[in-house]
Amino acid sequence: MNVTGAPSGPVREATRTDRLLAALGGLVAAYVSLAVADLVASRVRPEASPVVAVGSAVVDRTPAALKDWAIRAFGENDKAVLQLGILLFLALFAVGTGLLALRHRVLGAAAVGVFGLLGALAAVTRPDSDSAADAVPSLVGAAVGGILLYVLVGRLLASGSGLGFGPGPARADRRRFLVVAASSGLAATGAAALGRAVGSPAEENATASRAALRLPRPASPAPPVPAGALPAVAGISPFTTPNRDFYRVDTALVVPKVNADRWRLRLHGAGVREELTLTLRDLMARRTVERDITLACVSNEVGGPYVGNARWLGAPLADLLREAGVRPPSEGGPADQLVARSVDGMTIGTPVEEVMDGRDALLAFGMNGEPLPFEHGFPVRMVVPGLYGYVSACKWIESIELTTFDAYDAYWVPRGWSAEAPVKTQSRIDTPRPFGRPSAGTVMVAGVAWAQHRGVRRVEVRVDDGPWRDARLAAEATRDTWRQWTYPWEATPGRHTLTVRATDGTGATQPERRTDIMPDGAQGWHSVVVTVEEGG
Repeated sequence: MNVTGAPSGPVREATRTDRLLAALGGLVAAYVSLAVADLVASRVRPEASPVVAVGSAVVDRTPAALKDWAIRAFGENDKAVLQLGILLFLALFAVGTGLLALRHRVLGAAAVGVFGLLGALAAVTRPDSDSAADAVPSLVGAAVGGILLYVLVGRLLASGSGLGFGPGPARADRRRFLVVAASSGLAATGAAALGRAVGSPAEENATASRAALRLPRPASPAPPVPAGALPAVAGISPFTTPNRDFYRVDTALVVPKVNADRWRLRLHGAGVREELTLTLRDLMARRTVERDITLACVSNEVGGPYVGNARWLGAPLADLLREAGVRPPSEGGPADQLVARSVDGMTIGTPVEEVMDGRDALLAFGMNGEPLPFEHGFPVRMVVPGLYGYVSACKWIESIELTTFDAYDAYWVPRGWSAEAPVKTQSRIDTPRPFGRPSAGTVMVAGVAWAQHRGVRRVEVRVDDGPWRDARLAAEATRDTWRQWTYPWEATPGRHTLTVRATDGTGATQPERRTDIMPDGAQGWHSVVVTVEEGG
């Protein structure tokens, strides 16, 4: 046999069955490779899994327009779709390596190693990687997959000798191929199940630290929600969004699970008198406040779902900055940007002036009466009312650097988004739903409106091209929360278009023209079309 592993004896053309089995061998080898890599990653670090590492690298290099399309098309399932796409690509690659190995066993096996090297490179070059051990899952998985492919194709190559094609592969060889393939697949499935059942020690410790955390009583509790802030209308969004329903938009393919006992926050940079490092206990021992604050994602299109209201508990960020000697630009401070860094490498740039202008900017560790859920930033995240999340709401935060917008571009800015992004005034019709079929008579039109840190002064509803009518505003909790509204509509049979617009606390009304979410958030009136049926 030559150095490539090609058969050196008499050769016949591979049959269709040979090619099908070789392709199957490539798929089995890839599956085993990933299962072994995931098992090893569960002991090293889940983020070091090759699918996660490669997927994260793809996310970082994906054009912003494509990311926005994915969020619009798949919502919070965009990450699952990305991982499925990577697996489909890998499946095609695996079929190719199997067919290559049918002619060149060594080259086919080596091709599996190439993918392993790519996974290892992606893992160790991630911003959150701090150890060469992150390369181990991909390398071990590739080695096992490559060896398995070499062995499987060996069952097809020669009758008896396994070195080259003879008159034709014996049935016994094909049977051995299928036995080895099936056994390997079952073993890999068991290994994957074991890895998920056992879990990562780091994740287990993080979960235990969250379960053991006891939140402090706030020195400044949130005011009670006014009774009039909660209209009893079926289909309207609740004033407080349950944690399980709160939107999640981020780039993390694997939710970081940080051990609260080991978490540290570093504060440094321009204008900081002395660098500080805080533990979670340090943070919770400070003066804490509790506030109802509505958050909105810049990826939210007109009428979209990426907005929610929660009761947050945390330490005021401005207090911490002032104690460290930081002054806002209006007071002569040298830094106009606060760059928050997450444990997964994300950077979020926030205007220092807004953080220190008196609003309730928090380093939050509580959400709706419990420690932050992992998917929402446990153990600590930033919450700054009035700014879109991509410039304010850093989850899994681990450092804060004071700098300038001229000196540093946070993650989203080079990707086409504005460096500063105050939330735009928006309103949404929650009920009736688009293309609904209510009965004629009184139909309650209802929804929410938000203009964080400015408040909502007025909401109006229009039916078809008729005049604007004032909706009934629910009581305002604070100007940092959304506001429910209702409008009793005397609906007549036929097809109708309902439109809503809001006016914020400054007197500015939503513009009619719809704009794209880039570069700093969508705007425009939300409309729904319904067909009113005859009452009966």
